[in-house]
Amino acid sequence: MNTKFGRTDLVIETGKIAKQANGAVTISYGGTVVLVTACMSKNIKEGRDFFPLTVEYQEKTYAAGRIPGGFFKREGRPSESEILTARLIDRPIRPLFPQGFLNEVQVMAIVLSSDGENDPDILAVTGASFALSISDIPFNGLISACRVGYVDEQFVLNPTYQELEKSSLDLVVAAGKDGVVMLEAKAKEVSEELFLQAVKFGYDNLQSLLQAQEEFKAQYGIPKATDIEIKKIDPELEKKVEELSLAKLNDVYKLSSKEKREEAVAALFKELEEKLIAEGYVSEDIKVALVEAEKKQVRKMIAERSQRVDGRGFKDIRPITCEVSVLPRTHGSSLFTRGQTQSLAVTTLGTGQDEQLVEALEGEKYKTFMLHYSFPPFSVGETGPVRGPGRREIGHGALAERALLAVMPTKEKFPYTIRVVSEILESNGSSSMATVCAATLSLMDAGVPIKDAVGGVALGLVKEGAKSIILTDIAGVEDHFGDMDFKVAGTTSGITAVQMDLKIDHIELGLLKDCLLQAKDGRSFVLDKMHKSLDKPRQELSHYAPRIEIIKVNPEKIGGLIGPGGKTIKKIIAATGASIDIQDDGSVFVSSTDPAKSQDAIRMIRAITDDVEVNRIYIAKVKRIMPFGAFCEIAPGKEGLVHVSELSNTFVKDVESVVKLGDEIKVKVIGIDELGRINLSKKQAEENAK
Repeated sequence: MNTKFGRTDLVIETGKIAKQANGAVTISYGGTVVLVTACMSKNIKEGRDFFPLTVEYQEKTYAAGRIPGGFFKREGRPSESEILTARLIDRPIRPLFPQGFLNEVQVMAIVLSSDGENDPDILAVTGASFALSISDIPFNGLISACRVGYVDEQFVLNPTYQELEKSSLDLVVAAGKDGVVMLEAKAKEVSEELFLQAVKFGYDNLQSLLQAQEEFKAQYGIPKATDIEIKKIDPELEKKVEELSLAKLNDVYKLSSKEKREEAVAALFKELEEKLIAEGYVSEDIKVALVEAEKKQVRKMIAERSQRVDGRGFKDIRPITCEVSVLPRTHGSSLFTRGQTQSLAVTTLGTGQDEQLVEALEGEKYKTFMLHYSFPPFSVGETGPVRGPGRREIGHGALAERALLAVMPTKEKFPYTIRVVSEILESNGSSSMATVCAATLSLMDAGVPIKDAVGGVALGLVKEGAKSIILTDIAGVEDHFGDMDFKVAGTTSGITAVQMDLKIDHIELGLLKDCLLQAKDGRSFVLDKMHKSLDKPRQELSHYAPRIEIIKVNPEKIGGLIGPGGKTIKKIIAATGASIDIQDDGSVFVSSTDPAKSQDAIRMIRAITDDVEVNRIYIAKVKRIMPFGAFCEIAPGKEGLVHVSELSNTFVKDVESVVKLGDEIKVKVIGIDELGRINLSKKQAEENAK
């Protein structure tokens, strides 16, 4: 099937490859082709009480006509970019599976071809819906995705990589016919009005693609499986659990502490278990029924009593405290606490050698700003294995990084590699937005000249009948039992990042507008609290941070500066301990925590790359001694003669009575003859020093 989608035809095919999958499609846009498959297990694992959906996204290097690097010459563990795209596919499709459907489902997207212009990620999202819709896997809806850019004050549908570099907005919209399902964006301080217009632009353009998907499903889809077990709790059990727990849950949700509520619910579960197992019910079903009773209780409090679990109003934000310079030896640090969510952010400044090389289908690039998010189990009072970062940690870190990109200084203005680590020390809702706030304060504490402070807030939603209640600064229980997790970060001037996930099948554009305006008010409140702690970046870097100085040399002299096999530059580094990074345009970055060592390195670099100047004094090394004088090296490959008459103010009978082989002496250039020979004077250099 071919359908016009923006400036290019979108081509969807099925029935040719991967025919043993429950559903499989190839989706092409320009020269980018993605294969998406969906498979379902035949049986439900005993005791399972959750829907095991897994999404995998793979970028094969052959798609871009390249062979993988490394020893094994094949793709290995997924890159950060692949993990983020897998999450991008997962988030809009997850709420569209039937509740109680517990068969394992795996969606796989493999990039088969990449044209270096069109990003395959949105094709993978749309392809997942196509594959699921034509399969026999239960799936309650159709969605499609697009990317929206804003270039030269015009919205652009599915901008190319090159257009995105000039765009002030990078927005992914996933939507169904009735409304938006998922949003993800990074932006350069755009207004709420412009952002909403961009969402509507994307939503409107997706309608034709959704219609094409309906036709594709009607033509190629197979009937949904009828022998699938949809696990539902026995209504009688649900009723009993509700009756036995209602009064106690009322008391539980009057408790102010998250820990006390969890302990009380655990005790209530044990009581129910003891009573109801004797009546023939199983523990897993009792637990699920209690969770449903909790959900009803929390949503009833909000929708009917206008009461949040912790007693706040719908727009109220939990108490906030901000501290900076909390660690003595780091380059910058901050502690941001909002209610029971706490982030410790630490900023480290590095040099060009610390830049991260990112290999992607569209080519290699270097990152000079990295934000890493860490979520140890103790942050929620639990035990657990501590391994590498999981998908959630990578996703939250990427969201916070996107939020700060708009205010980060250019490399020309601030030539450092910057790494921020957010350690989540406590968590009870929206630790990613706490990370944004803590990271901002940490960067300013480190003296990074960011354009403006960035704050973030997470909103929730409870939809009951005709009622739609928006909650500012959601706690964990409101996230768990609510219908939406809507994170918005930005400055006082506008939005820098958005991430919206739903547990319902859509949200209308009118309600989305209300959410954006409520988020703006919440963000302003948070930023005001942050400004009271530190209102602008510090003027001086930490004593422990490296000082980077930039000098310009003639690009033609770079080879001489590096030397054969890097011998010359290594010699300078060994002698001074400074870090030196040489760019092709002749920019040389010299860094050290000791300014004196940086200056020593700069002098040595200048001696090599600058033309020899008459009347300039150099530190020279005696290389050869002759009866008539000493040949001295003033820079690698540059030697001059100190004639015996220029060694001293007194008569010198023996050159070695004044200088020895290997001595380092001060000399002055007193002349360069027509053959380029350099004449030096030791005595004049000494006279100048007096």
